[in-house]
Formats: sequence, C-alpha cells, structure tokens
Amino acid sequence: MKQEKGLVLKSTGSWYQVLAQNGELVELRLKGKIRLKGLKSTNPIAVGDYVLYDPETFTIADIEPRKNYLIRRSNNLSKYSHIIAANLDLAIVVASFKEPRTSQGFIDRFLLTCDAYDVPAIVLLNKIDLLEEEELLDAADFLGMYEEAGYPVHNISAKTYDEWEWFEELLKDKTVLISGHSGVGKSTIINKLIPEVEIKTGDISEVNYKGKHTTTFAEMHVYAPNSYIIDTPGIKDFGLVNMEKQEISHYFREMAPLIADCKFSNCLHVEEPGCAVREAAEQGGIDPNRYFSYLNIIEGDEELNTPDYVWRKTVPGG
Repeated sequence: MKQEKGLVLKSTGSWYQVLAQNGELVELRLKGKIRLKGLKSTNPIAVGDYVLYDPETFTIADIEPRKNYLIRRSNNLSKYSHIIAANLDLAIVVASFKEPRTSQGFIDRFLLTCDAYDVPAIVLLNKIDLLEEEELLDAADFLGMYEEAGYPVHNISAKTYDEWEWFEELLKDKTVLISGHSGVGKSTIINKLIPEVEIKTGDISEVNYKGKHTTTFAEMHVYAPNSYIIDTPGIKDFGLVNMEKQEISHYFREMAPLIADCKFSNCLHVEEPGCAVREAAEQGGIDPNRYFSYLNIIEGDEELNTPDYVWRKTVPGG
C-alpha cells in the first residue's frame, strides 16, 4: 500500500486537515485506533504531527516520531490528558494584566510544562495600552520576574502596535504555538501577522472581565515558507501531566541549580532544614512570587489559577 506524508493543520475530533507534501490540503480520518505508549490521551493525533496516510482511502495509518509536544490534563478531574500541539520550535504564552488578568499559576504551569517537554518558551505581555502608570511599573516587575528566571519576555499592545519586524524574525523558519487565557489577544496578534486568516476576535465579558472563547480547535496557519503559527482555544487552567512533586522544582529554572545544595536529596523545599531553595527565596535570590507559585503547584492549590490572585511580596520567616 502506497503511503504519503502530511502535516496536521487542524483536528475537529473525527477529521483531520492535513497539508500534503505537494502543497495540497486533504481531509483525512483515522484508521482504527492509535495509542501512545503510557499516555491516556483524548487526542492521539495533534496539530503539528506528521502522519502517514493512504491517498486512496484518505485514512491515517501512523504518526511519525515527535521531537516534542505540549500536553495538559484535559480537565481538573480527568485522568486523561490533551496534547495541545506537537513538533514545536517555540511556545508563546500571551498574558494580560487586565481585561482579563492572567493568573500567575497558569503561566508558571505552562512554562514548567514547556521545559519538561523540551519546548522553548517566551512570555508576551499584551494590552499594555490599558495600563495606568502604576500598573505599568507592576507589569515591568512582572516581566522582570520571568526574565530573571531565564525566560525571554516582551510587551506589546497588539491593537495599536505596528512594528512587527522583531516578531516576524522570531517566527522565521519555526513552528510556533500561541496560547493563553481567552481574551488576552491571541487572535488579534495572529490577525496582525497573517491578515488573510481573519480569525474571529471576541469581546470581554463586562460581568467578570473574562474573555469569550472564539477559537474552538487548535489550528496551524502557514505564515511563510517553513514558518507556521498554531492558534489555540483559550485555556482556563493548565493541569500537569505525569509529574511527581519531587520533579516540579527541576522545571523552575531559578530553583534547579540550587537543588543539589539542599541537605536532603528528596527535599520538597517547603519546611525542610538546610533547604537551599527556601533560603534563596528568603534572601531574595528567588522571587517570592515564583516561590509561592511553586508551593501552590506542589500542594495542588488552584488559588494561583484565579485572576483575582494578588502577588505576595515576602516569604514567611524570611
């Protein structure tokens, strides 16, 4: 049986839109079941996957090995995971300080998952045109926290911004995922970069200042030759997958170098004596907000996943 190779641009659950090697778009369905080893996933095939298919029956037979992928728990109570996208060169988490306010917990879970699954990531703060002078200072501190942790950071106002050269260079020859809460401006950014796509943008709910979902399925858009942008539905929270408590600090970039200096090899960096990570947080070597975010994650506390979370400035006992 002759098989051809294609790139998955969009999945609607039962059908897959695939870019064939000859440049044509084909609609394919899955032949039988494809299971990923050791992974209970709601979607065994994801946007960004390279698949082998039968051009006569338009059925997918297999998936090419992935270089990486980004995954989250499908919902808080589910034992199943959801693969957001595969074969990524960069993931951009888009945040906003207001209308809506992005939770730090979401950002930190997103970033540590990127590091765990070998996906390079940056933080992009949008809607800075909405901020008052004092809020701009808070926003600078916010971005500084992630920059000190080792992440590239940028701030823009997608609605008024016209100088996209740096962004265009960032995207060149890459497959890039753009993600974040609903309403932070992902679709506006993509419309600026690829005007012909004309992704629907939503208003902000006046009741709770949260964004309305406008993107239903993750979808890859061809930005330029060998350059792709993946737009994702707004994600409310970001549940971790297959990650033990002891592992989590290894994916906080500012904590990882200190772990070997802790007195105990199984230190969770909470109340253990001789903990180098906690000492660094108390002395300002680690931003207290990142440390508290870490504590909330290992405790399974969803507090940091709410827009109403107010960042704390000191570590108790510090």
